[in-house]
Amino acid sequence: MERREFLLGSAGVALLTKMVPAQVATGAAAHPNPAPKAAPPKVGTGPARLNIRDEAFGAKGDGTTKDTLAIQTALDRCAVLGGGEVLVPAGQYLTGSIQLRSNTLLRLAEGSVLMGSPDMDDYLVTTVRWEGRWIPGHIGLVNAIDAHNVGMAGPGKIAGNEALGGRPVGAIGSGPKSLRHPALVEFIRCDGVFLQGFSTTYARMWNVHPSNCTNVWVEGLTIRSNTGNGDGIDVDSCKHVHISKCDIATGDDCISLKSGRGLEGFTLKQITEDVTIEDCTFSDNIFACIGIGSETSGGIKDVKVRRCKFTGAKTFALYIKSRPGRGAALEDLLFEDLDVSGTYGGGLLRFNLLASGLLGEDPVPGLEGIPQGKDFTFRNIRIAPEAVVPVLVDGAGVHPDKPLQGLTIENITGPCKKGITLANARAVVIRGVKVTGFDGPLLSTLNVTGVGLAGAAKAEALKTPDAVPAREKPFKLE
Repeated sequence: MERREFLLGSAGVALLTKMVPAQVATGAAAHPNPAPKAAPPKVGTGPARLNIRDEAFGAKGDGTTKDTLAIQTALDRCAVLGGGEVLVPAGQYLTGSIQLRSNTLLRLAEGSVLMGSPDMDDYLVTTVRWEGRWIPGHIGLVNAIDAHNVGMAGPGKIAGNEALGGRPVGAIGSGPKSLRHPALVEFIRCDGVFLQGFSTTYARMWNVHPSNCTNVWVEGLTIRSNTGNGDGIDVDSCKHVHISKCDIATGDDCISLKSGRGLEGFTLKQITEDVTIEDCTFSDNIFACIGIGSETSGGIKDVKVRRCKFTGAKTFALYIKSRPGRGAALEDLLFEDLDVSGTYGGGLLRFNLLASGLLGEDPVPGLEGIPQGKDFTFRNIRIAPEAVVPVLVDGAGVHPDKPLQGLTIENITGPCKKGITLANARAVVIRGVKVTGFDGPLLSTLNVTGVGLAGAAKAEALKTPDAVPAREKPFKLE
């Protein structure tokens, strides 16, 4: 085995309503499961064309007057007229949370800024998703609940108030500080979500958060959030999601895919499925560019990431993560035609299904609680000659009782400091891996079968976490 260059395996083949949504409490499905749409949902096609600065609504746009009532009145009027567009002309509009109604598009004109109020009381309290659980919390600055064909288009801007970011404090329901802080743009149980061409800034909280939605189209957003907990787009138990042509620079994950945590998420089975991410640019200065997990208890399936650029990642450009106690499966994950020019903390790829994220309340016990990985494919990935990639692939974090079933690593080129480590995997195919500059063995394996593995060194076993014990009482949703 050459230590500096090696070709591996070439022969191997409501604004004030919805306080406790009934569907969340019962676990009932919010929407039927229509076939994925090949085009964006039609939003704003109704007859109404309203301007929040019109006399009937009276928004000031002076940056100091709270325009919440004016904007909400225009949105409500648009809905009762049969839907259409509500225009936010140039200006700075200070506002608390505003809620879109069905068949309504909020259009942010050039030079317009929706500015989040600094007062937490200006954000509706309802039931929201936080780290894989449904808890009481403040809804996003721009939001919709149980609506269809809703959205927002640019080229204007939405700016969250940085004083409102951060994590809730104390036990759930213990007081105002335990409420989840407001996201920036949030849709809950909506069918047909359209987001296009605007920019966002926020700190210490998520920018775009669709939860339990179907047919979500996100295109051409510019997202900036360079502090911890400031995820760019969190896709949370959603189906048929298209994300393209976005420029995202964050402190936490640029894009994160989630589906619930523990027995609540495992019982509800609100999967994230059929997600396509294409032609985006990512940079992250605290965590990963694309994170899948660690809240995976509803399952994550059929994800395609294509033709994206990774210009910086503090940990790994691609990070697939879960742990015993989550359960469910992560399957059919495809990453192809990617360009990587900066991963300065961790490396290109890690999958850690052993110890990522907090165990939390009510974990899934026993063998059922160990997450199952199936059919991961990474191919046609180009690392720039000047890039510093500390680790090519860290794939040691797989439980021996549930080996990864199906892994392809194909056509990876460029420099790295350390090669590939795999453990507990079946049906592995490695071919066309041509990298330079690494120290030590290019490939290390433990309990791995497949093709393209000849000459691999022996990897060290990671500590397997203790099994989650069986519950004394049956779990029930409440």
